[in-house]
Amino acid sequence: MMLPLDGLVVLDLAQYLAGPSAALRLADLGARVIKVERPGSGDGSRQMRLRDRQLDGDSLLFHTINRGKESLTIDLRDPKDHARLVDLIRHTDVLIHSFRPGALERYSLDYDTAAAINPRLVYAHVTGYGEQGRWAQNPGQDLLVQARTGLTWLNGRSDDPPAPMALSVVDHLAGALLVQGILACLFRRNTTDKGGLVQVSLLEAAMDLQFEVFTGYLNHGGTPHRSAVSAGHPDIGAPYGIYQTSDGWLALAMGPLHQLVQLVGIPGDPMEIAGTPFTDRDDIKRRLADVLIGRTTQEWTAILEPAGYWCAEVLDWPALEKSGALDTLSVVVTCGETDRTFRTTRSPVRIDGQPLPATGAAPRLGAHSPLPGDA
Repeated sequence: MMLPLDGLVVLDLAQYLAGPSAALRLADLGARVIKVERPGSGDGSRQMRLRDRQLDGDSLLFHTINRGKESLTIDLRDPKDHARLVDLIRHTDVLIHSFRPGALERYSLDYDTAAAINPRLVYAHVTGYGEQGRWAQNPGQDLLVQARTGLTWLNGRSDDPPAPMALSVVDHLAGALLVQGILACLFRRNTTDKGGLVQVSLLEAAMDLQFEVFTGYLNHGGTPHRSAVSAGHPDIGAPYGIYQTSDGWLALAMGPLHQLVQLVGIPGDPMEIAGTPFTDRDDIKRRLADVLIGRTTQEWTAILEPAGYWCAEVLDWPALEKSGALDTLSVVVTCGETDRTFRTTRSPVRIDGQPLPATGAAPRLGAHSPLPGDA
């Protein structure tokens, strides 16, 4: 298939997850992505372990985030390497980096200098906390940003200690936001013939993730009250949350509360129970929990789903695989070749009804030095 970004050249100078994940999405859409790494060690995520598994000497995490790219080693302190990178910038459409603020100025690779070299360049910079401020030079690391922005405090039940999300969720979101800005600047370039500067910080991404509940805090005062039972969204009343059944767990979303009370058989007047104030939601949740634990998850879904009540069995990954849902959408693909083959999830985007094709594995360090076409 003809991919939308075919012919686009991207220099990926970023490390770890946020910036490289943005470059990965551009590669999935057809761009040629050249990963620029330091000689000897390369991207720090090459040595990171994902449950102690490696693939041909590099971490599986590195392959997951950098599949389908090329690798070029550049020592910015070496005049010849520096000149080579500058020459690449002249013929590049997008440059992505995650250096701390001010770091690339020392090598004359800041936005203003790069834009003077190539006015059509879209220059994308992802930071931890922006270009200025008290945290600007602090490490932009996902867990630390979750801690500083309230995400760990917002999770769980009211009596639980702060708990991080079990994913690098801020990194992933920041990468997606960076792609949005890059594509917007590329679109603008079609009419202006000039590139632009795209900046995203992990802090801003984390706050954007919370904009729904944070807006409530800004306008009405007071922090959200987490439920003490069946944790879920702090601003949504009963039954929203996850409940234990006799053999597993059941998630309940929104719906007419009086209908749910009737369906599961909670004693009392359904309309009176449904009229319980929001501040007493935990009382309703406790009553639900006492009833739901008496039957299996399948028994409850057999009652609730035909009635149109929003619910779902809580699955682990083996159960999800057995469900067939991933197969229906061809979510899992095989990437790489010979000793660098691994299974992963494909890009979730479809173009003209077709999923984007699987890519090769991540490149070996410096595998494309020199690059094709170099003198």
